[in-house]
Amino acid sequence: MAETPKSNLQLVAAKAGVSVSSVSRVLNGGSASPELARKVREAAAELGYVPHASARTMRTGRTDQITLAVADVGNPVYVQMMRTVTGIVAKAGYRLVVSSTGSDPQAQIDLVTSLNRGYADGLLMSPLRITEDLIEAMRSSRLPIVVIGTLPADVALDNVRADSATGIGLAVEHLVAQGRRRIALVNGPVDTVPGSARLAGYLAAVERFGLATSSELQVTATAFTYRAGRKATAALLGQASPDAIIGANDLLAVAALKELAAAGTRVPEDVAVVGMDDTDAAELATPSLTSVDLGSAKRAKAAAKLLIRRIQEPGAPVSRIVIPPALSVRESTGGPA
Repeated sequence: MAETPKSNLQLVAAKAGVSVSSVSRVLNGGSASPELARKVREAAAELGYVPHASARTMRTGRTDQITLAVADVGNPVYVQMMRTVTGIVAKAGYRLVVSSTGSDPQAQIDLVTSLNRGYADGLLMSPLRITEDLIEAMRSSRLPIVVIGTLPADVALDNVRADSATGIGLAVEHLVAQGRRRIALVNGPVDTVPGSARLAGYLAAVERFGLATSSELQVTATAFTYRAGRKATAALLGQASPDAIIGANDLLAVAALKELAAAGTRVPEDVAVVGMDDTDAAELATPSLTSVDLGSAKRAKAAAKLLIRRIQEPGAPVSRIVIPPALSVRESTGGPA
């Protein structure tokens, strides 16, 4: 009678001189002595054995993967978040998988549905638009979810958000202290979470300081991108004469700098410019850009830690964290290089 071929686990066990159960325990992340773990891993490496991820997931109920969903992987804010989250989840034994979902809530709903089939252990989301359908998808998800952004008060999900209203207030206060009175806003789409928050913060701040609030000083770009910012700033300069411009993010503010330079307008002598997010782009701009730091790295760190806690303690109380803003003053408002 022909001998039954040995399984891969049996081959590794024979090579290491240990039991099959010991090999399974080590390769599936179970408890084992350092010596046992060394023997098994060395034997597996020599034999070229790699555990089958799907089979291991079925046994353990874990994928060891966390997904980060952002609107645009090219945006410097999201790049900073990815770097931060990668370090946090790696220390907890997870790999990070990044998904660029754009600004369409349906794409995020589809992602939640897909991940609920067992492709990840948790999801970090930073949605630009919040809809009732998206909220329902997140509420009904079996997958632990933490939102980086603002949620309605009645949504019981962990979330970490920036304080955009206070941040834009810091920018207006700084400009008013320099004697600026016609402060314009180059915003992104106002039907997004950041767009609506920054418009509300701007209107509250200019009212608080008794400044002009005419519609000609407010323009809305089609997206939070550099190209959209150039078009929006050109439209602004064609209809108004501001002495300061606030960009709703650094890409919009850098676009304003470029458009002002193209028009022969001096910064900050004629027009001061402030951005929001305080990304690397702010320091690299010419002149360097004053910007409101909304704590993207801090938000990402806090959110990643909340998600790991939620995975480990499903019944933990819901946490809502607000990261306070700070102003970084640079050349575009007369500060140091």
